[in-house]
Amino acid sequence: MDFQFSEEQSMLRDTLARYLADHYDFEARRAAERSEAGWRPDCWRAFARELGILGAGFPEALGGLGGGAPEHMIVMEQFGRHLVLEPYLSTVVLGGGALVHGNKVLAEQWVPAIIGGEATFGWAHAEPASRYCRHDVQSSATHDSRGYVLSGHKSVVAGAPFATHFVVSARTSGKRRDTDGITLFWVPRDTPGVTLREYPTIDGNRAAEVLFDQARVPASHVIGTEGQALPLIEQLSDAALVALSAEANGTMARMLADTIDYARQRKQFGVAIGSFQVLQHRMADMAMQLEQSLALTQVAAMQAPAPERERALAACAAKAQAGQAGRFIGQAAVQIHGGMGVTDELAVGHYFKRVTAIDLQFGSAEHHLGRYADLLYPAAA
Repeated sequence: MDFQFSEEQSMLRDTLARYLADHYDFEARRAAERSEAGWRPDCWRAFARELGILGAGFPEALGGLGGGAPEHMIVMEQFGRHLVLEPYLSTVVLGGGALVHGNKVLAEQWVPAIIGGEATFGWAHAEPASRYCRHDVQSSATHDSRGYVLSGHKSVVAGAPFATHFVVSARTSGKRRDTDGITLFWVPRDTPGVTLREYPTIDGNRAAEVLFDQARVPASHVIGTEGQALPLIEQLSDAALVALSAEANGTMARMLADTIDYARQRKQFGVAIGSFQVLQHRMADMAMQLEQSLALTQVAAMQAPAPERERALAACAAKAQAGQAGRFIGQAAVQIHGGMGVTDELAVGHYFKRVTAIDLQFGSAEHHLGRYADLLYPAAA
């Protein structure tokens, strides 16, 4: 397995890194977080029109650059280094991915809009009682002569306040936890019957409860085959695990770098605390945790086209390690900084909040360790 980036991938990484260094420092991010909008639409347009990164993972036939999971990994790692607020995961990886794999007509119409920065998507799948079970869906969609009538409650939809459209899961048949009977729909935000309860999250992002009250959706907005959406949901959720692991790697790299810089400057007993062997050992442990997470995330990105079991094993391993490493590196970074490590003015505390939130998105480290074990040693039928 080749872990070396191609020339195009290296250019993507370097171009994005330079742009974010110039336009997305910590203070700019804090200003965007506190603004009424809660994000930076100007940067989103720049990602589309100046850098072209929103098309990096889409097929060339739809106006993209022909990339895939490795390109998403590169983008998300750089986003993690700068705590980028813009909804790349929900729009490009999940929303765009759903259209590409599930509805050719909608993909031809809306993927170019995503690439051009004109459309943003929300992934409305999780529900208040579903926890991390991907087939626990209570929202319903009733079929009639005019299409479908959608009702239900989707919980903690990241980036929903910025979304122009939603990809929504709903049950068209079966019981609450049946693996069959789940259907995905493409729903414009301004559809009558769709309402949002917006709120900020602990890591500075925005999310919403999305409520559907007899929202009418035409049959042409079905993504994939009616009642058979779970395999696509599984595929896209695994893609999200890899992307989130990459973002966590970026946040951890920044926390490690900031901690090393601080340890070189902070003096105690007349010398820099970085000269203390016990702190050197702690920072070496932080670096090893990060390297393990980077390696497993790269493997998971390479395994994206693999058969379902191999893909899921790699994604679970990456997400579990990212969660464990994020906790270790974040705690160590705060401890070495001392009390100022959790102040609002210092960046390291915000990075720790983000990596903690990442651990809980799409399943915690503990959840994916269990899922890995179940995949590796399936219970007897």
